[in-house]
Amino acid sequence: MAITMAAFAAIFCIIGARLVFYGSSTPHAPDALARPVGAARPDIIDRNGTILATDLRMASLYAEPRRIVDANEAVEKLAGVLPELDYEQTYHKLRSGSGFIWLKRQLTPRQQQDVLALGIPGIGFRPEIKRFYPGGVQASHVLGLTNIDNVGLSGMEKWIDDQGLVDLRGAGLGGSGAFQPVQLSIDARVQHVVHDELSRAMERYKATAAGGVILNVKTGEVMAMVSLPDYDPNNPFNALEKDRLNRMSAGTAEMGSTIKTFTTAMAMEIGGAGISTMFDASAPIIVGRQRVRDAHGKGRPLSLEEVFLFSSNIGSAKEAMMVGVERHREFLERMGLLSRMTTELPEVARPVQPKIWKQATSITAAFGHGFATTPLQTAVGIAAILNRGKLVPATFVRRSEEQASALAQTVVSEETSRSMRYLYRLNGIKGSGRRANIKGFRVGGKTGTAEKVIAGRYAKNHNFNVFAAAFPMNDPQFVVLVVVDDPRPERSGMGITAASNAAPVAGAIIERTAAMLGVRPDFTDDTQLTVNSLR
Repeated sequence: MAITMAAFAAIFCIIGARLVFYGSSTPHAPDALARPVGAARPDIIDRNGTILATDLRMASLYAEPRRIVDANEAVEKLAGVLPELDYEQTYHKLRSGSGFIWLKRQLTPRQQQDVLALGIPGIGFRPEIKRFYPGGVQASHVLGLTNIDNVGLSGMEKWIDDQGLVDLRGAGLGGSGAFQPVQLSIDARVQHVVHDELSRAMERYKATAAGGVILNVKTGEVMAMVSLPDYDPNNPFNALEKDRLNRMSAGTAEMGSTIKTFTTAMAMEIGGAGISTMFDASAPIIVGRQRVRDAHGKGRPLSLEEVFLFSSNIGSAKEAMMVGVERHREFLERMGLLSRMTTELPEVARPVQPKIWKQATSITAAFGHGFATTPLQTAVGIAAILNRGKLVPATFVRRSEEQASALAQTVVSEETSRSMRYLYRLNGIKGSGRRANIKGFRVGGKTGTAEKVIAGRYAKNHNFNVFAAAFPMNDPQFVVLVVVDDPRPERSGMGITAASNAAPVAGAIIERTAAMLGVRPDFTDDTQLTVNSLR
């Protein structure tokens, strides 16, 4: 009896000692389970250092079914904390007898704490990295998103991977904290304003979609870009839905009368026309079975200035006819409207154009019909025409004026650029851009109202509206391009053209962001505008 009692006492002493040892020591996990799932990524910051995307360390729940004592009890306990778990599927996993299974990836700290309190043997946590976007939906189409393993799927996240991050991971390099932040050209404050104003516009005009971009004319930097509807990259359950497309760079559309910016510049640059050159707009032009008319025709010859100010389709067609079909197409190609734009963002669409350009193609293209391009590259082309003829490629990362100057290509002369700045400002004062003319910032602009193509035909009362603005027009610093897709009248009696919706939205954006962008107001009177006053 004494020997038996001594043996049991010794056994319990050993067990007690081991329990004390385990309780006082730091748990040691196997290396495979100690390493975080998903490799680290560099932070993404805006031009002012605000974090737009960063890594967070999370815990993911796993099980070792071979160590599960009672699968049914384990599932019941887990379901109380994680009701989203599929009961039957989880039960079969725990009964499988395998060595390792995932139960739920990326738990919140509260969920982890509650699961720990259950005290289920054979259940554990593995550290994991989750990408987090503090701004939520604000810049989703620019930033893109990652998958559950922290690999870039779209947007600038994918671009970062394509710059060598994937290769570093493959070589086992690039742990947490090993990367410098990637600084974008985006200004988070300006991005917020654009997103806010476009969201209001969609509600106010009951539009199908909306979009906007602010482009630095001198550097080509994209200061803000929004496409609505969008998605939350922190919870991208609807990111692949068709209406979540990035319309600004990955969607093409006929840009309507904003294209007259290029037609008018072409008439001056190639056709030798001047501000006072006359074009006969007294009668419609017959193109096949169609007639090219003016929405508000004057029934008389118009000067080039009037063609632009009154947005005459007939006058624009005559400008294109002055130049000729081939030179018209070559000019649009030179302006970057007919080829796929090159920039960091992977989601960039290829413009759509006829395989063979004929006279009818050139005539309709003169006023923005017959070919489709992206809003972003339209903004880039307009910036080039207003920026003394220097075309600077768009970029989503920081770029200095010196770097931009090395990339710039001359597409029109300074004289043509000066005349176009005059016409833009004139249209902002007297024409369709009046509702975007914010005092002190000398805003110029051009509207574009294009009927949407539905089931292969142009649909009445269904418009794709665009307004391209620039400011200040004496020396443009920024181009703002706003899109409102298929709007309804704001109230009874109001129209659905770009002047009624896209223009005031652009004006509201300029009014709220000009100070953020560093543009100082100038309240001197410039209504007595001349071409020479913009030298």
